[in-house]
Amino acid sequence: MTFDNQHQDDTGPLTLEQFVRALPKVELHCHLFGAVRRETFSDLSARAGHPVSPEEIEAFYTRGEKPVGVLRVLRALDAELIRQPGDLYRITYEYLEDAHAHGVAWSEFFWNPTGTVRVSGIPYANAQDAIVRAIVDAERELGIIGRLIPSIDREASPEEAVAMVQWMLAARVPQVPGIGMDYRENDRPPELFEAAYRLAREAGLKTTAHAGEFGMPWHNVATAIDLLQVDRIDHGYTIVDNPDLMQRCIGRGLVFTVVPTNSYYLRTLPPQRWAQDHPIRQMLAAGLRLHPNTDDPTLHLVTPTGAWMMMLQLGATVEDFRDFMRNGLDAAWMDEGLRSQWQQAWSERYDQLRGRLQT
Repeated sequence: MTFDNQHQDDTGPLTLEQFVRALPKVELHCHLFGAVRRETFSDLSARAGHPVSPEEIEAFYTRGEKPVGVLRVLRALDAELIRQPGDLYRITYEYLEDAHAHGVAWSEFFWNPTGTVRVSGIPYANAQDAIVRAIVDAERELGIIGRLIPSIDREASPEEAVAMVQWMLAARVPQVPGIGMDYRENDRPPELFEAAYRLAREAGLKTTAHAGEFGMPWHNVATAIDLLQVDRIDHGYTIVDNPDLMQRCIGRGLVFTVVPTNSYYLRTLPPQRWAQDHPIRQMLAAGLRLHPNTDDPTLHLVTPTGAWMMMLQLGATVEDFRDFMRNGLDAAWMDEGLRSQWQQAWSERYDQLRGRLQT
């Protein structure tokens, strides 16, 4: 990836926001349906005969002091609005276009096939093909490399999770390197889905999982690591309640893809204490390998640039951004040759940009 097209003036001083935006990044924790542009959501709703009212749409894209979760939005897309593979192509390409504008060179993003197949009625192979076509077109036209992570809907049954992995294996392509798991963690512990993860690992797929997201106990994080044998952890905040587990993860170098805009802590922590009491601050101070991400960028009203800048409120320094770059590259499911090439090039790019940062 080159950066000339994004930074025409490559010599002048940079503000902090310009510096962060210019940094080359990977994105490892973003939900496709949480990245749908408001205009696109409105277009899909209008085509469907306005099953979602303008007032509801406005509420979906409004994030107050105590934000509600976004799961209703994701369900609404499957239930009411996604009707053909072309819809998935559109939202995928638009997401990658938006991410590219913020220096993202590589994005691994989640999509829940169970809802698309069972509710939207689009066969898995057709849906995956549409998303992959958008990935291919975005790489050719924009330069950003995308990878799709089909994600287990933990609110569905363990049998549905196994079925999802089987769909993947029957339609396997290089742009779909592994699986994830998301939706509400409450009463849906990781061990319910051990069979699906075992099937994925045996087939050579990479694995990750949301754990410790909704204030759920640290043992969910431990189970994801020890039983599901994931390659990285998404969220993982309650690990701070088990210092021994945290030290084990530090020793292993396990990467946690964290989300500063996570709704749970914005809802449950007083605004004046959010930055001081957020577990991300404790995770960073302890030495865990972290990588900041947007999660649901259009619904959280955040960009990759904004997510990285929020880490400064949680105790990070500008120098930590070099580590975030390295952590993201190490955790990404990419070819080792490309990883090595980008590690060197991005480190050099960081030094160039750091020298231009106004202090």
